[in-house]
Amino acid sequence: MIKHIVMFKLADKSPEKMDQATEALKSLSGNIETLKFIEIGTDFLGSERSYDIVLTAFFDDRDGLKTYAGHKNHLPVVEKMRSLCSSSIVVDYETK
Repeated sequence: MIKHIVMFKLADKSPEKMDQATEALKSLSGNIETLKFIEIGTDFLGSERSYDIVLTAFFDDRDGLKTYAGHKNHLPVVEKMRSLCSSSIVVDYETK
């Protein structure tokens, strides 16, 4: 199994922008065949080091992640998140 974790720091942390970002991420669920499951969380601590939103996506294998990365339903979400965020970080790893 592959886990794809992305953390997003929003440029504007208003409730409206938070909602836009989480709704964009939620739109991935059920719309990309290789995406097995997603989990979306929002930070409650708000420390200087905190990121605002985290996406954890699960895939059967690396090919599934590769398909997801270039998928027509993923690319608009990438663009939306880029427009809302000041930064993001990602890690991809294999797990059992």
